[in-house]
Amino acid sequence: MKELWFTRWVNDILARPTAEALRLLHVTPQNPRAPIPNHVAMEILLVLIVAPFATWLRFRLSVENPGVWQHLVESLWTALKDQADEVIGHDARRFLNFLFTLTVFILIANLIGLVPTLSSPTADSTVPLALAVVAFFYYHAAGIRRQGAVKYALSFFGPISEMPLVMAIFIAPLMLIIETISHFARILSLTVRLWANMYAGDLLISIFMALLPVLGVLFMGLHFFVAILQAYIFVLLTMVYLSGAVAEHHGGNEGVAENIA
Repeated sequence: MKELWFTRWVNDILARPTAEALRLLHVTPQNPRAPIPNHVAMEILLVLIVAPFATWLRFRLSVENPGVWQHLVESLWTALKDQADEVIGHDARRFLNFLFTLTVFILIANLIGLVPTLSSPTADSTVPLALAVVAFFYYHAAGIRRQGAVKYALSFFGPISEMPLVMAIFIAPLMLIIETISHFARILSLTVRLWANMYAGDLLISIFMALLPVLGVLFMGLHFFVAILQAYIFVLLTMVYLSGAVAEHHGGNEGVAENIA
């Protein structure tokens, strides 16, 4: 992909220290003069947009006279809170900071590609993959913190405390394999769904803008809704995984967990 103007600007400033850092990690950049690719530069731009905006908004918060931006952010927070309460339950508040950060990052990363001369970082497979891995480790950590390491690990073996011993011996290893594959498949599912939609959207817009700008504008409108929808789906699935990780399973492996502990 052609180097964007912002990427070129970032490389002019950070190329040398980035290349040195990569060499210390024994990683050889494809282009030492421009080691920062477009998707990383777009993530830097995203931070440069969100961090100053969040700081500005923090000092303008008002109970008596909230501004338009405060209303917008509060509406997003409230919608996310209501959705989390419905999916995860009464304990959802403890996960809201993570879910809100994930939502804002993905949403802006998806939409930034609609700005001419820029691109969506989520249209590169490595960004959705990184987000999926973060969500994967986060919900497992939440499950371990909520249930304890032993009890959470036993949930991967199925309801073995309710089975006869002979059946449990055969079923438990099979359930462990199935559950392990299922959880790692979630990384692939989250990655491919977000990446494929954003990559296809950016590609179609660039093609039609070059061939027939009117259709390109129509696809930009469609891509706007797809960007919002994909951010929603990614965060919603993360909520579902969190719900399963922190759920209390009564009558399952609790007896076994207590015996081992």
